[in-house]
Amino acid sequence: MTPSAPSRPRPFGRALCAMITPFTADGALDREAAAAHAAALVAGGCDGLVLSGTTGESPTTSDAEKADLLRAVREAVGPAVPLVAGVGTSDTRHTIELARQAERAGADGLLVVTPYYSRPPQAAVEAHFRRIADAAGLPVMLYDIPGRTGTRIEPETMLRLAEHPRVVAVKDCAQDLLAATRVIAAGGLAYYSGCEELNLPLYALGGAGYVSTVANVVPGRMRAVLDAFDAGDTDGAARLNARLAPLTALMMASGLPGTVTAKALLAAGPVREPLQAAGREASDGLRAAYEELLVPA
Repeated sequence: MTPSAPSRPRPFGRALCAMITPFTADGALDREAAAAHAAALVAGGCDGLVLSGTTGESPTTSDAEKADLLRAVREAVGPAVPLVAGVGTSDTRHTIELARQAERAGADGLLVVTPYYSRPPQAAVEAHFRRIADAAGLPVMLYDIPGRTGTRIEPETMLRLAEHPRVVAVKDCAQDLLAATRVIAAGGLAYYSGCEELNLPLYALGGAGYVSTVANVVPGRMRAVLDAFDAGDTDGAARLNARLAPLTALMMASGLPGTVTAKALLAAGPVREPLQAAGREASDGLRAAYEELLVPA
């Protein structure tokens, strides 16, 4: 008998893509390309989409562009697909403004990163998240990525925040499996992997799924790993995961940001400065790894 999938909270589905933001050749938001890409991702196996995250170049898109992107994607995918809007900034007041804007524009949830650069203590981190959760009527996904922000969300802080009725999930890029195990075991928060190399390990520990940059390029291949695991084929899940590893390494661990590598593979327009497009050698390597992945095993 095939085992059933483990019961775990999944407020936004299992397979989420941290979607790129396409730009036109002259650097403007490309609403049509964004709509088409979003529709293709959903057709390819994504349960939901995360817009205006780091992969979506949120540091260099305006507030108006963020709202316009959200509206364009909502029109493209319809009301049933969860859309999580990245609204986190280093300024609590600005984050609240973005959260309310995202709610008006049709978001289903908010991705809120730890305030960066100023490195607030945990009491201030907790207060920041509570202020955002109180200010808008949408569920909140905490984004823990200390390598970029300089401050992590400690497990004790997460567990206290889980008591808030609108704090429902975590996107984890802390790469601390022991801490993740503790938070997952306590229940109350849907725990999403934000680092592709930990998608399967965190899922095996009881995580909800992933928020993936690589899913921009191979959404079905990413989802297949979780499908195999849920079907009880753990060996098959491991094999599928291993096949993805070379492309994942080039996209996420080659020294280039995932936004740059994803756009190089998708020909999705330029990146905004200070980012720069991938060079010919990097692009050729990415294309070779992508084509190798598509060869039947």
